[in-house]
Amino acid sequence: MAGSRSGSELESDGATAAAVAAGPDVETLTAPTAEAAVGHDRPGRRRSLARRLAVLVLVLLILCLPPWWTLFASGADWPFPVFLTGTLVCAAWLVFFPFLMVAGHGPRRADRAARIADTSLGIVWVLFTWSVLGGLVDLLLAGLDVGGTGRARAVAVTVTAVAAVLLGWGHYEAMRVPAVKRLDVRIPRLGAGLDGTRVVVLADTHFGPIDRSRWSARVAAAVNALDADVVVHAGDIADGTARQRRDQSAPLGTIRSQLAKVYVTGNHEYSSEAQGWLDRMGRLGWEPLHNRHVVVERGGDALVLAGVDDVTAESSGLAGHRADLPGALAGADPDLPVLLVAHQPKYVHRAAAAGVDLQVSGHTHGGQIWPFNFLVRLDQPVVHGLSRHGERTQLYTSRGTGFWGPPFRVFAPSEITLLTLRSGDRAPSEA
Repeated sequence: MAGSRSGSELESDGATAAAVAAGPDVETLTAPTAEAAVGHDRPGRRRSLARRLAVLVLVLLILCLPPWWTLFASGADWPFPVFLTGTLVCAAWLVFFPFLMVAGHGPRRADRAARIADTSLGIVWVLFTWSVLGGLVDLLLAGLDVGGTGRARAVAVTVTAVAAVLLGWGHYEAMRVPAVKRLDVRIPRLGAGLDGTRVVVLADTHFGPIDRSRWSARVAAAVNALDADVVVHAGDIADGTARQRRDQSAPLGTIRSQLAKVYVTGNHEYSSEAQGWLDRMGRLGWEPLHNRHVVVERGGDALVLAGVDDVTAESSGLAGHRADLPGALAGADPDLPVLLVAHQPKYVHRAAAAGVDLQVSGHTHGGQIWPFNFLVRLDQPVVHGLSRHGERTQLYTSRGTGFWGPPFRVFAPSEITLLTLRSGDRAPSEA
């Protein structure tokens, strides 16, 4: 959904925790220089750390207090051992979550700590959402003088039951092989020889702390069953290095296509050795579109497949990495239609200015856990689906094939997308 902000953006709390605990990075300085720099700017650094700690504490309290209040302290009148146990569990999460997040997503990348932190974050988010809604219902019923003395306990039990059902269902949704979403996309400039070209889109596989090697193999088999002409991976392939996630990514090498398999980096690659992932995908038989393009042809007509690095690449400090659309299109025939792969939907403004016909993106996860989709919309122009930007450019935003962090998807199903490109004036259709 750590590092730069992700598509679903669920990692923002954990990233804040990691940043606060890790503190300033002065390892690149020599010892005398570091000492002088720290001594010179120590008050400013302390103020910065204090602000980060304050933000972290505030965020965690906001997430934890509504569930605690609704489930245990709002008049439900539970026996004291129940109240005490619930309070201690909430307090323990507040204390230990930041340390688990740092251990799991910081330099150590301890997968067990990451699994605990990520799962607990998902549970707390669902409880937070439905506790707030339950609290509002409780206030409404109280205003109407409905429910009497047992109302608060009934609300607490209902919130717990709803959260448990959604978490169980959401875990199943996250771990299953995604359903295939089929969509026709009309590209007026596409030649008749390429009419019917089948483009399969994967995005946000996020191979990570939970070993999903078998899931990866089943996804590859599902893609191969679609008999694609072009297969696209739109970035955020993993949380971890290519070496660390070698087994989970290996099935990508079995994916087949008639014309091309292309891959671009997402923001998560830039906290996981992006160049290593570009090299790894090349060895697995994919074309890494590192600000470059390839041309595919069929029936005497051609299509430009271009790709750019993620928009966070330039700030990563990795030499030669930045989103460079002019570089990606350099040498391409301007009369040919262009399918651009860019991880984040918000890159579509540049794509539209360049006259790109279709941009394919991921990053948003469709929100991953409702109602996060509303927060994602603050950062991205589209959360999922096909949209138009300007006179020529269309954007398809995938909900993603995997998940980030919390192993739950609630009202935001994952997908393997099959885009069938149509030339001329054929009307689009979606399934």
